[in-house]
Amino acid sequence: MQPTVTRRVPTTVRLKQWHLYHKKRLASGAPSPWRPAAILDEWVQREARPISLRQLTFFGRTLTENRLLSSANYVRTELPTRLAHRLRDMQTLPYVVVTNPHMSHVYELYYKAFETLRKVREIKTVDDNDRYCKIITETLQEHLTVIPKLAMGIIECQSLMKPQETDKFMNTLLRSRISRRVIAEQHLALTETFHAPWHFPDAKLYQDPSAEFIGDVFLKCNAKEVIEECSQRAKSLAREAFGSARVLPEVNLEGHLNATFPYILSHLQYIIGELLRNSIEAVVERCGHLPGNPAPIEVLICEAPHHVIIRISDQGGGIPKDILPNLWSFGKGPRSHIHLENLERVPRMAATMQELKLSTTSTNGTAQDANDGRRPVDGSLSSLTYRPPNLRLGMGLPMSRVYAEYWAGNLELHSLEGYGVDAFLTISKLGNKNEQLSTRASMDAI
Repeated sequence: MQPTVTRRVPTTVRLKQWHLYHKKRLASGAPSPWRPAAILDEWVQREARPISLRQLTFFGRTLTENRLLSSANYVRTELPTRLAHRLRDMQTLPYVVVTNPHMSHVYELYYKAFETLRKVREIKTVDDNDRYCKIITETLQEHLTVIPKLAMGIIECQSLMKPQETDKFMNTLLRSRISRRVIAEQHLALTETFHAPWHFPDAKLYQDPSAEFIGDVFLKCNAKEVIEECSQRAKSLAREAFGSARVLPEVNLEGHLNATFPYILSHLQYIIGELLRNSIEAVVERCGHLPGNPAPIEVLICEAPHHVIIRISDQGGGIPKDILPNLWSFGKGPRSHIHLENLERVPRMAATMQELKLSTTSTNGTAQDANDGRRPVDGSLSSLTYRPPNLRLGMGLPMSRVYAEYWAGNLELHSLEGYGVDAFLTISKLGNKNEQLSTRASMDAI
C-alpha cells in the first residue's frame, strides 16, 4: 500500500481555484458564497489590538458615556479586523476542505458577520451604541452553530490535511472566536450596566471598592469556590448518568484556599468543570463496582507571586494508550467517528463552549438555564457542560487548553497508566497579560 502524500498548493493557486469555483456557480445560476477579495485584503492589512483583563476593566471603572462610546468604537473596529484574518485563513486551506458543507457553513456565517460589522459607522451617541449592541447580539446568536460545524468539518477532512495543520487551524479559529466573544460580551455587559436603574452617568465618579464584577470580568475570582461549585455540578451530572446509588469520589482541597485573581468566570468554570468531570467519570468507571468508597480526587491550589497553579489528581487508571497520542487533537483519534455522530446531536453550542442541554432546550433553540443571579449571557458557562457522559465530543481537553492559553496560562496532563492522571492548570494572577492572539492570517504554509 502506497503512503499518502499531502501536496502543498501555493496560496495563489488556491485563490485561482476560488475564482474558478465562483464563475462556475454564476454560470449555473446558483448564488455565489465567495466574494471579491479586495475589501477583505484591506482589512487583513490591519493589526488586531490585543487587550488584557486589566484593560478590559478600564472602560467599566467609573463608567461614563465617553468611556462607553470608547469601548463601542474599540469593538467596532476589532470585530471585523479579527474576522477578516480568520476568513483569509479559511481561504488558504486546501480547496476540497473549504468546500466541505460544514466548513462552508462556517465561512458563510463569518463573511456575513464581516460584511455587517465592517459597515458600522463611528458610534457617537448612546442611541448609536444601542443599535450596535443589537447587531452584536444577533450575530452572537447566529454563530451558535459554529463550534459543532467546525468540529464536524475537521473530523470529516482529517484525511485531507496533516493532523498538526488541522489542529493549528482549529486552535487559531477558536482562539480568535473566544477573543471576539470576550470583547463583544464585555461591551454588552457595560452597556447593560450603563442603562441599569441604579447607574447615574452624571453622578460624581465613584467606584464601589467591594464590586466583584466589571462587565464579565470577575475581579476576585476565588479558585476554591469555583472548584467546589464545579465539583457539585460534576457530581450531580454523574449521579444522573450512573444512578443515585453509585458512590462518587470525594473532592479534597488543600493549599492556598484564599487565592484570588481577576478572570472571566465562565472560562475558569469550563476548564475546571471538564477536568473534574473527566476525573470523576474515570474513577467511577474504574472503581465504581468495587466495595468501599472510591479513592478521592485531590486538588491542590498553589499561589505564587505571578501565577496560581491548580493540580487535580485522580486514581482513575490513567489515559488509554490509543488516546494519549491524540489527546489534544480536535480531529484525530481512534474514536473520531463516535465524536462525529455525537456532534450531530448537538446542533448548537454557545461560543464559550457551553453545550446546550438537549433535554431542556426550548423550541426556539435557546437553553433554559439558570445563571445564579448573574447577567444572563449566551456565552456564560455558569451551568457548565450538560451533556451526559456517553455523549463524548472529543473537544473537552483541547478546548480547555485553548481557554487556559488565551490569558497566557497553561494546561498540562501527566498520565500514569494503571494509576491515574495529574492535571496542572496555570493561571496568570495579575490580569496584566494580553490575550494570546494569532493576529495575522498565517496559514499560507498549509
